[in-house]
Amino acid sequence: MNLNEEKYSKFLLVQEMMDTIDVVRRFNPNQTQKVAQKIRSAGKLFLTGEGSSRIFPAKNSIRKALRSGSDIRVATDGSRQAAQYDLSTFAVFCASNSGRTKEVVLLAKKILASGNKNCFGLSANVGTLLEQSCSETFVLTCGWEQAVAATKSVVEQALFYESILWNISGRNGFVPADLSAAIQQALTLPIDPSIIAAAVNAPTIYFAGYNDGVAEELTLKTNEITRKKSDYLEGTYAVHGIEEVMSPSDIVFVVDPIDEEIEKFQEVLVNGVKLKVVAIASRDTPFTTIRVPDAGELNPYILLCAGWNLLVEIGLAIGINLDKPERARKVGNEFVQ
Repeated sequence: MNLNEEKYSKFLLVQEMMDTIDVVRRFNPNQTQKVAQKIRSAGKLFLTGEGSSRIFPAKNSIRKALRSGSDIRVATDGSRQAAQYDLSTFAVFCASNSGRTKEVVLLAKKILASGNKNCFGLSANVGTLLEQSCSETFVLTCGWEQAVAATKSVVEQALFYESILWNISGRNGFVPADLSAAIQQALTLPIDPSIIAAAVNAPTIYFAGYNDGVAEELTLKTNEITRKKSDYLEGTYAVHGIEEVMSPSDIVFVVDPIDEEIEKFQEVLVNGVKLKVVAIASRDTPFTTIRVPDAGELNPYILLCAGWNLLVEIGLAIGINLDKPERARKVGNEFVQ
């Protein structure tokens, strides 16, 4: 992507993706110091929301907490399912950029009514229904997005949650300038035209990878940005039965492939199904690879942004309006008083 070219800059979606660079550069991890202490006291953190407000922000935090050996138990599910849980001893974050998402607002109201004072909101707007329903609400600095597909807000939400873990553990490897520079590289790196052509012609675009929200979020963005069918294949799901219905004209993007799984992917998908497998990674792989900068523990943010770059190129090649899906809405299910 290149904002100096009109074919990109005319879309709000692209502008907001590129805004992510500055959102990261000015992100202040100290803003969560006080709430981190409340969460440390609770010992359990539940992250909920709908769609993009939950997938990457919550699952990235869960993976990070487990990898670091954090004593904080972090869990997630959608708001309707979460409403069936006993969350009385959890600190709960309810995320809704609009602050009007029905499922999220109703859950927050239920938690607050139960007497749990550790119910927090995360929104891109002020004075919302969500704010009225939480003990405390934090407002993102990225502002309200105009494009239907959420982008910069997803990254800021994820950084917000991850900064809670940093403040609890006292370990913070976040250098704003370094991460924002790596994100800029990921958003602007050229994508091999043959990869774009294969994706454009594929009946289904698959994403495989860690259950940390990156591949799953890119699957959702594929629907919103390219209007093509897509599926998320967690772990080794891609080689455990779904190959039966895959077509040689399909394409699989493997995000940060696990070395021990590569041989099986080659055997089943490349040699068996005979479809195209492309890796998105910070290292070379045996597959055709979209090589991104290495940001260490913060690599998921880079991989996500490289995926956005890829999807924009696919959408432009198809010739659709990136800003206006035909059916998808900005607020999926709005709370109406």
